[in-house]
Amino acid sequence: MAGHSKWANIKHRKAAQDARRGKIFTKLIRELTVAARQGGPEPADNPRLRTAVDKALGSNMTKDTIQRAIDRGAGNADGDAMEECVYEGYGPEGVAILVECLTDNRNRTVSEVRHAFNKCGGNLGTSGSVAFLFHQQGRLALPEGVSEEAVIEATLEAEPEDIVTLDDGTLEVVTAPDAYHDVKEALIAAGIGPERSEVGRFPETTTPIVDEELARKVIRLIDMLEDLDDVQNVTTNAEFDDDVLDALE
Repeated sequence: MAGHSKWANIKHRKAAQDARRGKIFTKLIRELTVAARQGGPEPADNPRLRTAVDKALGSNMTKDTIQRAIDRGAGNADGDAMEECVYEGYGPEGVAILVECLTDNRNRTVSEVRHAFNKCGGNLGTSGSVAFLFHQQGRLALPEGVSEEAVIEATLEAEPEDIVTLDDGTLEVVTAPDAYHDVKEALIAAGIGPERSEVGRFPETTTPIVDEELARKVIRLIDMLEDLDDVQNVTTNAEFDDDVLDALE
């Protein structure tokens, strides 16, 4: 199946910016803590925690720091009651945006999220206004030269949902969230280590952004949302043209 990498270009850019800002560890620690609190401290028995640990290790967080965050969640240290909330809205020209948060004060968080939308030419929507445009998946981008036959053979028992051929000829494996780790382990066992992988919300269809000024506006909103302390993830159905992103660098 032919397809675009609907997540690679903006995800790469966002990850680089997060690292530069030094905020990524704070967000990862929150996710580790909440995942351990909700599903227990053993990654083998807690898929969400396992995903959080993989992401933290991939961001060069030390094992000691990861374990302290897990211990804090398992013991409910400091009595901080973080809750999850998802806000939905529209950016400039109607681009759909989902904002996933962890917060100890919903009123503060929704106020800050609404302010970001309003300031950047968007609108905070009601629950359900754009969520139907996204679905939860695992995605694993494979190195150049890996054949579809090799992937099928390696992952047959793990049952991925799809194997997509991207525009550059490389493959991307799509999984249900609960099959993500089994598929990833099967690939690694077969010597096919993913170049990128994650579980998250992905758009079913995308809105191409080929205008530089529109791209600048949408990215400004995404950046402002991601700068908020309570925001964990920002997902959009905008698909930025690579030439436009290059022009904005």
